This record gives sequence, structure tokens and C-alpha cells, in this order.
Amino acid sequence: MADNPDLPDRWSTNENVAWKIEVPGRGWSAPIVWGDRVFVTTVTSEGEVEPPKKGLYFGGERKEIPTAAHRWLTLCHDLKSGRELWRQEAHRAAPLNRLHVKNSYASETPITDGERVYAYFGNVGLFCYDMAGKKLWQTNWPPVKTRYGWGSAASPVVHGGLVFIVNDNDEKSFAVALDAKTGRQLWRVERDEKSNWATPYVWQNELRTELITCGTKRVRSHDLDGKLLWELGGMSTIVIPTPFSKFGLLYVCSGYVGDKTRPVFAIKPGASGDISLKPGETSNAFIAWSQPVAAPYNPSPLIYGDHFYVLFDFGFLSCHDARTGGPVYDKQRIRPGGNTAFTASPWAANGKIFALSEDGDTYVFAAGPEYQLLHKNPLDEMCMATPAIAGDRLLIRTLTKLYCLRKRE
Repeated sequence: MADNPDLPDRWSTNENVAWKIEVPGRGWSAPIVWGDRVFVTTVTSEGEVEPPKKGLYFGGERKEIPTAAHRWLTLCHDLKSGRELWRQEAHRAAPLNRLHVKNSYASETPITDGERVYAYFGNVGLFCYDMAGKKLWQTNWPPVKTRYGWGSAASPVVHGGLVFIVNDNDEKSFAVALDAKTGRQLWRVERDEKSNWATPYVWQNELRTELITCGTKRVRSHDLDGKLLWELGGMSTIVIPTPFSKFGLLYVCSGYVGDKTRPVFAIKPGASGDISLKPGETSNAFIAWSQPVAAPYNPSPLIYGDHFYVLFDFGFLSCHDARTGGPVYDKQRIRPGGNTAFTASPWAANGKIFALSEDGDTYVFAAGPEYQLLHKNPLDEMCMATPAIAGDRLLIRTLTKLYCLRKRE
């Protein structure tokens, strides 16, 4: 969310394009920006790679592990020109695990604190570089299996000199905190969870700072030393959206499409113990409001103004009051007469809501209490990564390219 009047609201493959570059290999990690630098991760293969399958479907397991050597890469580009400044190879080998046909071996978004860049590649490990590309340290964990061999995707977070990772898998799930300078493990918590893909969130509220981790069995809050503060049940079978905060509330949700329960919870600060709702309840002392079937599967929701927007994978947009959970408008089909899938999270700027489809079309809506589709912006290639905003520039990653979009003078 970024209100900058110079951000473009219209673009195409040749309209309002400051630059575009080819990104080698395959990766669905989002680009990130610090100052005048753009960071992105990818994985290349010395053999043929099966193309991803976009759209809406169940299943999607690949049966075989690739045997060709792959290269796990972190790339740094100049924000103004797109020129490559450096690249670092973290690992070269054949993969150890299968993937979902939509997933990649570089789906975790890198992070930075302005001093170091942290690139996490699931079973391959976590790699730390300085801003000039020098490798400072790496940390690896034993490889683990994920549900149906779908692979990993939850990104790390960095806060206060700590790097946090949640690795939910089908063998031995855990959350871990590492020293950002050295990579030394400071604490580890075993998690009673199977595979999930939700990135953790550091919630700085009026009372304390908490690490929020979402799982199928429980949403859990830990202090920054790993101590459990509170927990909440009632999530769906698979948890993907990232928690976030606004108006003094923490918003968590999960919306696996195969479940009847797809809840959104708005949580107040200061909780302790088990704050799960009892049957028939929609709120309690620490849950300001909840909606039982309002959550998306992949995209994270968005708050803009007073409204809580939900972009559903199967091509609908809904809106609730962010403070109360009350309905503003129900699910509206984005593409009348046809289906389109959404994985990237929506964003907002200058009174508009933006939703990037897997087809590469960005649908632009008027923000506010009434549903109004304004137009769409095509990039003509599959997209799953959430875009990044940097001042008056918008960065969108497609299957093979990275676009920097900016209003032409």
C-alpha cells in the first residue's frame, strides 16, 4: 500500500515501462527493494524444466525429482536502470525434492535489513550476503518432505537483529530465530504442525512485540525469545496468507478451497493462553471479530482506508469493514463470463485496488464501498509473485521477466 501520485495505474508490455529485464531460470519469489537496489532470487536448470500450469485445479503433484543440476541464485539490479550489479550462486546440485506444478525452487521472497540480504531456499538453506554480494554465512537444515511433494514457499522475516523462519513440513516442523550477523541459532521451537506455507509476522503492538506464526492446528504467538504467549484454533486445513496488522488489530486468516471453514480473525493485543472461540461465538475478550468463510486461499488480504479487501484465488473480490468485520460488498466476479486465477496478493495506491492474475493481467478497481472495475493492464505472461512498490516505481515479476513500471514524463 503506497499513495504516491506518480505511481502508474496503467501499463502494458510497452506502456509506462521504465525498463524490463530477462530473469534466468524459474522463481516465484517477489522482488524486494532497498534504496537503489532490487533483489530477486531464482533457480536455473541444466536440463529441461516442465512449464508451470496456471489456473484452478486440484492436485498438481509432479511425480519425479529432476535429475539435472540446478543453480540457486540471488540477483541484485540497479533500480533506475535495471542493470545487473551482482549475482551469487548459493548452491549447485540436483534438487532433493519434488514440486507442485505451480511452485518453484525459489518461491521464498528474500529479505534485507539494509546491511545484509537473506535468501532462503527451503531444503537448500538460508544464505546471507552483504549489500555488495559477498557471502557472509549460510545455515542449512536436514531436508524434509512436504505435503504431496508440493515444496516450500514461506519467506523469512528480519527484525531487531534476528532472522525468523517457520518451516512447516510433513516430518519435523519448527520455528527458529537466528542472529542476523552470524547465522547462529538463538532458539528453536518444535511445531505440532504438518505442511503449511504461511510467512510469519512480527507484530509490534501497543503492549509488546510478538512473532505470529500461523498453522493448521493453531495460530501461535511467541515473544522474541521463543516463549509461547497465546494460541488460537479454528484455521483451515492448509494455511498460506501472511498475517498483518492495522488499527491496533492483528488479522490472520486461512481459506483452503476444499474446506467449509475459511476463517478471518481480528485479534486484540495482550492475549494469553488459548483464545479460541467457543461454538457459536464470533468474538471474545481478545478476538474483536471473525468471519467463518471470508478468507482467501493463496493471496493475503488487504486493508486500504477503512476496508478489508479479500481477493479469492478463483477470481472474486469482496469487502468488509476492517474494524468490525461487517460486510461492505459480497463476492464480485472479476471477469464476468470467464474464470481467471489469482495467487499474488493485491495492493493499493491512490484510491485504487490492484489485483494481478496468473494470466498476467492486473485488474484495477476503485477503492471504496462499491465494487467498480475500472480497467485491466496486460503483461501477457504468467504471474504469481506479489509486486513491489518503491517510490514512484512498481516492480512486477512475470515467468521470465522483471518489469519496472513508472509514469513516462
